[in-house]
Amino acid sequence: MEYKDTLLMPKTAFPMRGNLPVKELEIQAKWAEQDIYKKVQDHTKDRPFFVLHDGPPYANGDLHMGHALNKVLKDMIVRHKSMTGFHAPYVPGWDTHGLPIEQALTNKGVKRKELSLAEFRKLCEEYAYQQIDNQRSQFKRLGVRGDWENPYVTLTPDFESRQIEVFGAMAKKGYIYKGLKPVYWSPSSESALAEAEIEYQDKKSPSIYVSFKVTEGKGVLEEGTKFIIWTTTPWTIPANLAISLHPKVEYAVVETNGSKFVVALDLVKAVAEELGWEEYTVERTLLGQEMDRLVAKHPLYDRDSLIILGEHVTTESGTGCVHTAPGHGEDDFYVGKAYGLDVLCPVDDRGVMTAEAPGFEGLFYDTANKAITEALEAAGALEKLTFFTHSYPHDWRTKKPVIYRATAQWFASIEAFRDELLQAIRDTKFTPAWGETRLFNMIRDRGDWCISRQRVWGVPIPVFYGEDGEPILTEETISHVSKLFREHGSNIWFEREAKELLPEGFTHIGSPNGIFTKETDIMDVWFDSGSSHQGVLEERDDLVFPADLYLEGSDQYRGWFNSSLITSTAMFGHAPYKGLLSHGFTLDGNGRKMSKSLGNVIVPSKVINQLGADIVRLWVASVDYTADVRVSDAIFKQVSEVYRKIRNTFRFLHGNISDFHPVNNRVEFKDLREVDQYMYMKLQEVISTVRAAYDRYDFASVYHTINNFVSSELSSFYLDIAKDVVYIYGEDHPDRRAMQTVMYDTLLALLKLLTPILPHTTDELWAYLEHETAESIQLTDMPEAVNYPEFKELAAKWDKIMELRDDVLKALEEARNAKTIGKSLEAKVALYVNDDYKELFETDAIDFAQLFIVSKFELGGAPSDAPANSLALEHASVVVEKADGEKCERCWTISETVGTVEAHPTLCARCAEVVK
Repeated sequence: MEYKDTLLMPKTAFPMRGNLPVKELEIQAKWAEQDIYKKVQDHTKDRPFFVLHDGPPYANGDLHMGHALNKVLKDMIVRHKSMTGFHAPYVPGWDTHGLPIEQALTNKGVKRKELSLAEFRKLCEEYAYQQIDNQRSQFKRLGVRGDWENPYVTLTPDFESRQIEVFGAMAKKGYIYKGLKPVYWSPSSESALAEAEIEYQDKKSPSIYVSFKVTEGKGVLEEGTKFIIWTTTPWTIPANLAISLHPKVEYAVVETNGSKFVVALDLVKAVAEELGWEEYTVERTLLGQEMDRLVAKHPLYDRDSLIILGEHVTTESGTGCVHTAPGHGEDDFYVGKAYGLDVLCPVDDRGVMTAEAPGFEGLFYDTANKAITEALEAAGALEKLTFFTHSYPHDWRTKKPVIYRATAQWFASIEAFRDELLQAIRDTKFTPAWGETRLFNMIRDRGDWCISRQRVWGVPIPVFYGEDGEPILTEETISHVSKLFREHGSNIWFEREAKELLPEGFTHIGSPNGIFTKETDIMDVWFDSGSSHQGVLEERDDLVFPADLYLEGSDQYRGWFNSSLITSTAMFGHAPYKGLLSHGFTLDGNGRKMSKSLGNVIVPSKVINQLGADIVRLWVASVDYTADVRVSDAIFKQVSEVYRKIRNTFRFLHGNISDFHPVNNRVEFKDLREVDQYMYMKLQEVISTVRAAYDRYDFASVYHTINNFVSSELSSFYLDIAKDVVYIYGEDHPDRRAMQTVMYDTLLALLKLLTPILPHTTDELWAYLEHETAESIQLTDMPEAVNYPEFKELAAKWDKIMELRDDVLKALEEARNAKTIGKSLEAKVALYVNDDYKELFETDAIDFAQLFIVSKFELGGAPSDAPANSLALEHASVVVEKADGEKCERCWTISETVGTVEAHPTLCARCAEVVK
């Protein structure tokens, strides 16, 4: 007889190698055939909603690791919620308007000027849909489950119509206005930008000190005394109309080299060092308010520069005398407005100096810096020129510097309802908690939102103008435009004349002849996506408003989180989300930003093709996503090792329950052996810990809890000792069925707990579970942790046993190193313990030899009684010797009963009985 044939070895068709790049495609094809998204929605339709509203990625280019991080986080949350009592639809979306698509077409050779606006916009739309198709396939390849065939797209007529309604609701409350104000202006984009479209990069700039001679001292200052200003933007000097002083700051009149200068007293020493004044005298001091409305002469033009007062002036740097150009700075604008100054802006849309800057007309503003500096020097007004590198605002799309420039723009007022916005933030739950402070401070400090852009690819601002030039934005006109957009799309704005876009028979007092024009600016794309709570959550029957959660990168505190908050609070007085969750950025393994120039870019598609989507997903679960996260080939290799361990554990568990029926063969908890009860208790702890971690979106805790359980409690303990039972005993032996009960429940629980993270792998194995009836594991619910009264006593006892087991394992390792034994089954172990541990052995319910995976176990006396060859460890003294007897051919234990059964002379008595 071949005794190995009598062993009940694991049987499973679940492959050891995942071969994920191939297998996942087969599984995704099956999901598509099943229409798994619809089946999940049908399965959960009677449950309360949980809506995670997708912040739309921009429809341009392949996915990067930040996209993967974002979408996998969302998918894990949605999958978890649908398995824990919620109806959790997920509607993905795309942001489709704006400059990048215009630029992409230009780069492809499209000549915009040769096309009508409507024709060009049509090309933009076609390009956007191509990008959507490309990105959609990549998101689906990540295993992200959603309504992919019916996403939301910000260029569709229904969305645009709702966006116009949002604009109208804000206009009705008086929150929309047109004004001349300095805004961030991008010469490279030829458009105004919002704060959210600004990023900061280092830029080398000139630093100049310029003097302005007093022409009207009014008895306060002598004519010819000079105010000194400091600026890093020489190109704004032609726009100078004033010099601002702080009313309460003390200023000094300083005499040096026969000239007199005015600077803040606190800055005299610093300015003297900067300008090289070797000897100087402070003749007298006076407060800023004493010099109000004195007059100086512009250093380049025959024009006054008024001395004015402003609270924005500080003495932290510079001279305390601030160059003021109302057309090129926010503070300058407001203080100039208070003094009735003009808003002079001698720079055009392209950043080129106009005729309002005589001598510099036609120069690009940055080029004009040198010419203006030279002119100042020729005029004797340049006191010093140096250069320095500093952080400077840039257009986040073109990566080129921006300027402050006064233009007529459309604004959404923030000041009008700032308190409501701040309360809405207080009413929102933030993960991580610091997000609340960040968004609160942004809203508290931000100015009004510039919502107009000088582009063509976007949603038009639905404003008409009468013959008197006054804007017309009435409830009637905006509602009519909204209906037109729903029926025809926003292209109609560019295809029809203003009269054709107005309600039939429309009249207006400002247009007695019935002549109207229309606004040519489009809305900021943040207004597009910021309106999605109406264009998606309210528009669709399968969603609800407000959403339970918005989840995006931390840059969206100034972007989508911000614009969505403003539009929703303006309309309804509350945020469009109950909770906000943000994640960090992806960096390379050294903590550097990924860039093509550094050659450190890791692309999701490459990782998926090499390792599989489930490896990317497991990586997402493993990191602290609330901060910036690192990603590298080495990190993916580590994650792959964890995956391999999990998969092999699944396979071992499945192989050892091949003859187990979860109903017919189940052993009730009270009838389990103590070791099985202990393991069952540890499983309940894992279920409880993991469920709580999922609820607080702490996926790293899910990852580590399950990884530790698989590595420590299962692989290194329970599954190790199980082999001596499930392989060796007869099929229906109570001990074997007890272990199989725990194994079955453990496998089922782990599969379900990991389904949000590893949906391909868990669904693959689910197909091999013949006794489970659900078509997919995605149509099941998370396991519920149970708590038996015995757990408390069990935990106290078995924590001690496991301490002793650790000591035994150390002693066995020492004995192996000393060549006393080879494998642990060759050993006989004697344990010497104190009274605290002795009571553990007052039972026949635990097979300690089996627990320690040795052939014989004895309990000695106290540690003080241990013989000289013992090893004194933390909890016990241990003696390891070779066990007496022969090796059983079947179970490999060393036993003195080998040969005692005549029919099976090479077997121990236990195995002989099983074989018989």
